Amino acid sequence: MNSNTNLSPTAFSILLALSLRPRHGYGLLSQIEEDSSGLVRLSVATLYSTLKQLDEANFIEGMPSEKEGDRRRYYRLTRKGWNQLAAMIPYHEHVLALAHARHIIPPEVP
Repeated sequence: MNSNTNLSPTAFSILLALSLRPRHGYGLLSQIEEDSSGLVRLSVATLYSTLKQLDEANFIEGMPSEKEGDRRRYYRLTRKGWNQLAAMIPYHEHVLALAHARHIIPPEVP
């Protein structure tokens, strides 16, 4: 995964969840489920393999908890991760516009 590559839906969901604040694994799973209204439920294996790829691509970085005795590893976006997330937004906006134009999504009722 590099900055010239589109993000997988899983990677995009993780970066989007981290845009709020640093999170640990369970916090990421919960935020992704909330962000998707329950439509996306990642397995722990999928989460951690994608976190590894994002870390290797320098889109995220791990950090220790600031709480005494908390051994969980937290993750946060790097500048490169913020840039990659922002670069993907126009694609998602375009897909949403196509879905409306093709009547896949019904028009909003005023």
